[in-house]
Amino acid sequence: MTEAKYWTKLDGGRVECELCPQRCRIPDGGHGICLSRVNHGGTLYAENYAECVAMSMDPVEKKPLYHFCPGRQVLSVACNGCNLRCENCQNWSISQAPAVTSTVSPEELVRIATENGSFGIAYTYTEPLVWFEYILDAGALARERGLKNILVTNGIINERPLLELLPVIDAMNVDLKSMRGDFYKRYCHVDGVETARRTIQLAAARVHLEVTNLVIPGLNDSDEEFREMVDFLAGISPSIPFHISRYFPTYKMKIPATPLETLERAYEIAREKLQYVYLGNAGGSAVSDTLCPKCGHVLVSRTGYATHIDGISDGVCADCGREADFVWCD
Repeated sequence: MTEAKYWTKLDGGRVECELCPQRCRIPDGGHGICLSRVNHGGTLYAENYAECVAMSMDPVEKKPLYHFCPGRQVLSVACNGCNLRCENCQNWSISQAPAVTSTVSPEELVRIATENGSFGIAYTYTEPLVWFEYILDAGALARERGLKNILVTNGIINERPLLELLPVIDAMNVDLKSMRGDFYKRYCHVDGVETARRTIQLAAARVHLEVTNLVIPGLNDSDEEFREMVDFLAGISPSIPFHISRYFPTYKMKIPATPLETLERAYEIAREKLQYVYLGNAGGSAVSDTLCPKCGHVLVSRTGYATHIDGISDGVCADCGREADFVWCD
């Protein structure tokens, strides 16, 4: 274990964690909601430091990141735990309860990435923000060795730690679950909508950013909410890639899967103001090709996770010459 950052002492041997808006008040011997931070003798420790619950080589498109190092494989790793309690969590077995982990030091993680030909490291699957201290160290070392760092995150982190972390991050996909505070409180068990929005705003100015919204029938699928989300993203930048994803029942949530017509309606609303909109997890109705916003030429075509970069020449659209909005990796 290593001592955690961002906490204060309270009376009676308790501590208050200040990493995220949950602000867990933890008695001696207790853990925060994220499972990863523990109070030992009045000091808060990151019990999950260097403890890895999953590791795999994935296409970067699986994160999903469509405009960052397209067509490349990235080493993807996860810690055990999460600072939310989403009732539809897809990885609940490793995020919502203790799971077996293996120790992987920052040096070992970077070595594994390099030996497997990865262009970087993606911190994903569960919630990487609760791996804060480890990502700071591993991310800095990865940068020194010429690797990129990716966060796939719910964005629920307080501003001070976020601003400390962003300098070692190259790309993020933030899961914006809803524009409604009630949704976050009822289904994710956090007062977090404003935090997620702020994270998106701060990240957009500092790293490559893409945003995902999982559409759940009856909970966050109204035209009004789609328009509000699109207006929010377009107000930051109309070129933010926006991934609209189909929900399927899982974990504690048994609502039937999202109708394809709902996704198609959301897509049409998003395309009114955003240049890059994708439909994911939707089978034959998926929309995954990248079109040039100026002329409509196909810049990148995708079938599943197979990526073909045929419409870009020297970083611009091969048809009209508009600069392609991609981050390329050597």
